[in-house]
Parts: sequence; structure tokens; C-alpha cells
Amino acid sequence: MKNLIRLSDYTKNDVKEIFHIADEIQQGNYKDFLRNKTIVMFFPESSIRTRVTFEKGIYLLGGQSVLFSPETLDKKEDIKDVISYLNNWTDGIVVRYKDISMLDQIAKYAKMPVINAMTDINHPCEMLVDLYALSKIRKDFTADRFLFVGAKGNIGLAWREASRLMGFSMEQCCPKGYEMSDIPIYHNIEEAIAGKDIICTDSLSKNDLAAFADYQITFKRMQLANGNALLNPCPPFFRGEEVSVEVVDSQFFVGYEFKKHLLEIQQAILIFSMLN
Repeated sequence: MKNLIRLSDYTKNDVKEIFHIADEIQQGNYKDFLRNKTIVMFFPESSIRTRVTFEKGIYLLGGQSVLFSPETLDKKEDIKDVISYLNNWTDGIVVRYKDISMLDQIAKYAKMPVINAMTDINHPCEMLVDLYALSKIRKDFTADRFLFVGAKGNIGLAWREASRLMGFSMEQCCPKGYEMSDIPIYHNIEEAIAGKDIICTDSLSKNDLAAFADYQITFKRMQLANGNALLNPCPPFFRGEEVSVEVVDSQFFVGYEFKKHLLEIQQAILIFSMLN
């Protein structure tokens, strides 16, 4: 088995194998891969896209999903005991939990794969989905120049993690005080977008909206990017905040088209994790 807690747990070849499995799923393979298997999931009520696609994906592979709130992991019972019991009946665990150290603890005791469905510092499944989507429309997406516009947080850090694994150029644009480390930084949005191929954003907290008022991605600003540039905002995105209304309705926006691949990539992650 192979866990997915961090993208750095994987190699480039692992990513290619997951993409290959996703292709095979779309061709009708692996239909009964999870037959008679149970996947335990810990998701908050607010999760929509990731939860729906994991649940549907498990169902389509012939498996059963059992859902709990992440708060279930906060009870007094030691996590070693929780997981040691689940080892008797469970074939995989999918967890969305703020603190990644909880996932490390679960993985320490689990005898089945543990999949990270988002923490406060990363979002590996989301990154694999976006990279897979790019692989379908780009001859070599690692040759593209990526720009993340947003505050240091789990999505920006996840993109930085992905760039290090796959070897593509990744830069950040943000006001002073919101920078990630070890990555080229811009404080001027027009200068940052010029020459870029993939523009990524993250939603802004209420406290950060004022600081990012001059960093909104608009249609006019996207026109400064390279030809065939794409806008890939991480959902949930908010029109009139990190992205303008008109740019979401433009040819630059690829959000819906990219996220349709959540289904087969998350299925592929489960399959890959159990086969390795």
C-alpha cells in the first residue's frame, strides 16, 4: 500500500501511473476494483466537490463508503486505538482535517492506505486533478510558467509542492506580508501576469480582502499573459473578489472543465494506493 499525505510522498513516475489509471477508468476498466471493500471518510459538512467525487468514485468502483465528521477524530479516545479497531474492517481512509500531523498519526497505525483530502498546508488530490487536466490539453505542462495569485496558505503551498515534484516554474504575486518562502515573488499584478501560461488563485479570507483589492484577476489582466493562457481558480472562488465577474465567463476560465476530472483521479489515487 502507499499513502498520499504529501505530494512529496510520490515520484514523477507515480504521478504518471495515476494518470494512466485514470485513463483506463474512463475506458471502463477497474469497475469492480473496490468490490466488498469499505472506505472510511472524514469530511466536514461544507465539503462539496471532493466529498461528492470520492463517494461517487468509490460507489462506481463497487465499494462502500462510510462517512464521519472530522470532529470524530478529536474525541478523547487515542487515535492509535481508533485506527487499530478500523484496521479490522476498513480497506482505506480518506481524511479532510486541518492539522496534517493527525494524518501522520493515522498513517502510523493504519494497515490500509491513508489519503489526504485537504489540510491547512496542502491539498494533494486537487493538485493531481489540475495537473491531469493540463496533461490533456498541453503537450508538456511542465514547460508552462505558473503564477499563483493569493496569500500563503494550503493552495499556494500545494502548488509550490507540485512545482517541486514535477519541475515546472512557479511564482507568486501578493501584497507584502503574504509571501511564501523559496519562490519568486511579485508585488505588481500586471508585471506578474506578463509571460505566464497558467494563472491560479485561492479564495481570500474576510481579513485579506482589502489587502488584495488591487490583485483581482480581470479579463484585461489575463490579456497580458501568454497566448492560450488559462485561469484556474481554486474553488470555492468568489466573483468580484479574487476574480472578476467577466473573466469567469471568458475563454480563459477552465475551472469547471478541470474539476470534472476529480472523479477519475480520486478513483485512480485509491487504486494506485492499494496496488503499491
